[in-house]
Amino acid sequence: MREQRQSSEDRVAQIQEEWRRERPDLDVSPQAVIGRLHRLAARLTAELTLVYERYGLGEGEFDVLAALRRAGDPFERAPGELAAHTMVTTGAMTKRIDRLEQAGLVTRRRADSDGRGRVVALTDAGRRLIDEAFTAHMRNEHRLLAVLTPDESGALATLLGAWHERLDAVGEEPEGVPGAAQA
Repeated sequence: MREQRQSSEDRVAQIQEEWRRERPDLDVSPQAVIGRLHRLAARLTAELTLVYERYGLGEGEFDVLAALRRAGDPFERAPGELAAHTMVTTGAMTKRIDRLEQAGLVTRRRADSDGRGRVVALTDAGRRLIDEAFTAHMRNEHRLLAVLTPDESGALATLLGAWHERLDAVGEEPEGVPGAAQA
């Protein structure tokens, strides 16, 4: 007998039902949102990285090139600034910059204003690559959102923005609530 494939929503509902049975003392309703977002985030990451890979980039390299491109002419930023824009450590940023420099997509030089500081800049090849990759990335994001109506997409963007802002306002983690992955 062929097993019917369940949607992510059905699996989350099933997980909730199992937890309700096993731990009726706990309110598992947050899983309806968190569990679905967690599964959706994994799916979206997989869909997005397919585009990056077509251009020979990992997610991190794409982020660095995009941050440099967004900087505007002359398309450069300090490594610490890049780390802040891409939300990674400076050590991780150094590795990304090394790979991009070896590929001829960025250069490093001393900062004009501070001889001790460094600046990372897009090369012409890096600019051409990120322009092409970003165009494909936007087509892909439009494709992924096309399953929603414009009103649904707008409402979701508003809700996610509000949620993010409120979580930032209350701090990293409330006391006694560890940041564990969905079980």
